Amino acid sequence: MKFILDNWMLILIALSSGGMLAWPLLRGANAGSLTAQGAVQLINRERAVVVDVREPEEYAAGHVTGAKNVPLNQLDEKLAAAVKNKSVPLLLICATGARAQRAVATAKKLGYEQAQAVAGGLKSWKEANLPIEKA
Repeated sequence: MKFILDNWMLILIALSSGGMLAWPLLRGANAGSLTAQGAVQLINRERAVVVDVREPEEYAAGHVTGAKNVPLNQLDEKLAAAVKNKSVPLLLICATGARAQRAVATAKKLGYEQAQAVAGGLKSWKEANLPIEKA
């Protein structure tokens, strides 16, 4: 008991730093999301298909090389036509990653079990100096 009373501040610091490390796990951060580099590995090794869920105007301004455009509001109707093979990894990307995270749930509901969002979206893709093409 004397140890705890003498070192209460160190114990508090240890507990709070452990809590900060555990917080993302408890909150579920990055569940189903992937870094830009991880996405490139899936594209190269497992022939992953990239689907851009932004609007056509955003897509035309610049997108991941070889990505297919299926806007988020049309994902239910058009994803099956755009990506026929449900067993390949499906990488969903948008501007910042928010829409892609929502699209993962829709894709999994449609049977694409290997659907993942690219964390940070096109912004992180550009920051990693990965190729982009314009329509």
